[in-house]
Amino acid sequence: MLVRLLRLFPNLPEAPEIRKLLGANLTAENIAVEAAYLKQPNRQSFERTYGWAWLLKLAEELYLWDDRDGKTWSRNLQPLIDVLVNQYLSFLPKQTYPIRTGVHPNTAFGLAFATDYAKTVGNDKLRNLIAGSSRAYFAKDVNYPVSWEPGGEDFFSPALVEADLMRRVLKRAEFRRWFYRFLPELTRGAPKTLLRPAVVTDRTDPKLVHLDGLNLSRAWCMRSIATALPRNDPARKLLAESARLHARDALAHVASGDYAGEHWLASFAVYLLSTPEP
Repeated sequence: MLVRLLRLFPNLPEAPEIRKLLGANLTAENIAVEAAYLKQPNRQSFERTYGWAWLLKLAEELYLWDDRDGKTWSRNLQPLIDVLVNQYLSFLPKQTYPIRTGVHPNTAFGLAFATDYAKTVGNDKLRNLIAGSSRAYFAKDVNYPVSWEPGGEDFFSPALVEADLMRRVLKRAEFRRWFYRFLPELTRGAPKTLLRPAVVTDRTDPKLVHLDGLNLSRAWCMRSIATALPRNDPARKLLAESARLHARDALAHVASGDYAGEHWLASFAVYLLSTPEP
């Protein structure tokens, strides 16, 4: 997300410090060590697919950035990206069932960022595999049990990240039909537990503070899903308003003063704030 910030706001006062940190970490030598680590036979499931997805998001941001340093870092990162792309290509045909948890292993999130990368760089092989896998996993989902959400330590809504993936892989009209089968009660305001921000009771607890992240990720999913629906669609207005509620609640607590949330919530906040409102 630091690269995203620099790409969108190149004159940030912190830009020199950020560049220094990126330059020290994204060296060809460092990346070679990381790539070699992931190639070890007992590392196949390491950070699958949460860490994989964020690394591909970094690669996408570097690819989009018209910057001399950024181009150097993009070249340096490529050997590691090649390893991860091959891991996606190898793993997805073997994954018969999606993982629907609200934390790191969530399949829909891992595929959403990966398809963004594939579209951006023109990797049709990866993009087509993700599209086919997404349809196999999720296209037949009907009346999703979203009233079970949230879980007590979720930082993703399994329902919303799934919908956020499917709006990437389905055409707009097909997505709308799928979405109304998927969450048929949404336009009636149900369930309220999805449309209202989750309650965080202790921001020093490393699991309970996940719910601040849930509110942030719900907001970016709702924004993007709403944008994929027609302007006069009743679900669009409902999702846009709920996204505003979630964003207002969660952004107030990104800098809580406690490491449990502060060391990661900023990345979610940056992604949310750089996702356009519908």
